[in-house]
Amino acid sequence: MGDNARGLDYFEQALPLCRAVGDRRGEASILSNIGSVYADLGDKARALDYFAQALPLQRAVGNRSGEAATLSNIGVAYAHLGDKARALDYFAQALPLRRSVGDRSGEAATLSNIGAVYADLGDKARALDYFAQALPLHRAVGDRSGEASILTYIGAAYADLGDNTRALDYYAQALPLCRAVGDRRGEASILTNIGAAYAVLGDKARALDYYAQALPLRRSVGDRSGEAITLSNIGVAYADLGDNARALDYYAQALPLRRAVGDRRGEATTLTNIGVAYVALGDKARALDYYAQALPLRRAVGDRSGEAVTCFNIGMAYQSLGDLNKAIEYVSHCVELDRQVQHPDLESDQRVLEQLKRRRDGAKSPSQTLSDE
Repeated sequence: MGDNARGLDYFEQALPLCRAVGDRRGEASILSNIGSVYADLGDKARALDYFAQALPLQRAVGNRSGEAATLSNIGVAYAHLGDKARALDYFAQALPLRRSVGDRSGEAATLSNIGAVYADLGDKARALDYFAQALPLHRAVGDRSGEASILTYIGAAYADLGDNTRALDYYAQALPLCRAVGDRRGEASILTNIGAAYAVLGDKARALDYYAQALPLRRSVGDRSGEAITLSNIGVAYADLGDNARALDYYAQALPLRRAVGDRRGEATTLTNIGVAYVALGDKARALDYYAQALPLRRAVGDRSGEAVTCFNIGMAYQSLGDLNKAIEYVSHCVELDRQVQHPDLESDQRVLEQLKRRRDGAKSPSQTLSDE
């Protein structure tokens, strides 16, 4: 926060000076920098206000490089706010400008951002295509930080596709690059992702070890969004180990951070996880309340994969309460979403749906154990 505060103080002193002498190029640059500081502080709405002031000035003075950077920054802010379609629109405006001025580093960053949005929308194949375009550009310009980010994105995409072993390979390439350039924020993100991969592979103790390395780094750089992710993942690990009370404690720390930074996607994930914990503790009604808070957030940010998870969990809660019609309604929607995003759980969710239908229709079906996602 200290460096950001000093930066804001400097920029706010410089801004009226630029305006006084009619330096529109300098004014635009300062406005964009102020926006970037607010974005780093998690205030995306305020950041957008400054970027919106900078953009027409960049265009007026013919600064295509600055215009591209501002367009890209606007796209990043909208992506964080959950407006993926608007983010893609701004990235699409930025990309040809990056290329026209020969800004390969900026082009790589914009391609990376487009890939990240498609990954968030569940289109991992399209995401990987953009990451594949960005990676050689980062390497060509010697941008080790950008290279590390892309390798991390690729790893995350493979993790989302269910290939956690391949994901770990990419994270292993990214981690030393982050450390070499002193990128503690990126290092914390990779450590958290490594932990998540080990958690999925069943090694919860190893996962917790990596989360424990990541958490103080998140806090030391003031990364509240990342801190929330790591706290939430620690909660998930404890839930998987059967310690749901401890899990709820970590979720309770994560939730206000999610809200403070406007991370609606992450907020929905944490709310869903809280619901899962209450199911495990036998409080289905309370679980449904948290799921009900999560579902509209999933839809608002276009997170179809996450929406599928929440719908599945709602269905399972209704099954436990004996309402098979409601259970079938929500699991059916989950299966449809699975198909849309090519979710790796499609086949298992289809089996659950068929079992529910057989139970409702009075047919005998094998006993089953249904796990939360």
